[in-house]
Amino acid sequence: MGSKPILHRDDPSAEPLVGNIKVTRDDWLNVAMDVLVSDGVEQVKVMNLAERMAVSRSSFYWYFKSRQDLLDALLAKWQATNTAGLIAQTELPAQTITGAVCNLFHCVVDPALFDTALDFAVRDWARRSGKVRRLLDLSDSRRLEALTAMFLRYDYSQIEAETRARVLYYMQIGYDLAQMNEPIDQRLSFVRHYLFVFTGVQARDEEVAAFSAFARGFWEGRRP
Repeated sequence: MGSKPILHRDDPSAEPLVGNIKVTRDDWLNVAMDVLVSDGVEQVKVMNLAERMAVSRSSFYWYFKSRQDLLDALLAKWQATNTAGLIAQTELPAQTITGAVCNLFHCVVDPALFDTALDFAVRDWARRSGKVRRLLDLSDSRRLEALTAMFLRYDYSQIEAETRARVLYYMQIGYDLAQMNEPIDQRLSFVRHYLFVFTGVQARDEEVAAFSAFARGFWEGRRP
């Protein structure tokens, strides 16, 4: 008895593939993400991606109906990683507002929680696409609402919570955009002072120590 062809996973109307499948849907998405970050959305083309993976373009249409389908999947992954990740960090329990901001700072350290390069790529994409601009505006609003809610939980007034949320969010975007490339020790030496500027409250020693240990371990672990 011959083996049956594997049915299309995302589009049942597409031609089934037979034989060994060299790449998965995640492979196409991951390579597309790399190209988006490094070269911009204009270079996210089926042929370019196929050449990078040394596979036929036909396997692309096994997973995606069109290039636009892939672009929509990239935006969904960005929202699931960055917007959802940031919001989740603002909702983590903490005894103090400075502890809550330390939770948020984890996004600065760990790209699994917030991929800064991807965020910048989407912001660049938004300059060329009204649809992406609208999605980005909505995402920024959701992030600011989450940050405002975080401050409100610690008894800040509405206007102060909104203001501090904006200062914290926009400062971090600008900081990342500037690509300071500071030594680890120098960057960590500012943590306590940043926390005071953002919150108006002195951080506990154990909060600063815990975040510094997390950041140092992560950065040194990723060092080539």
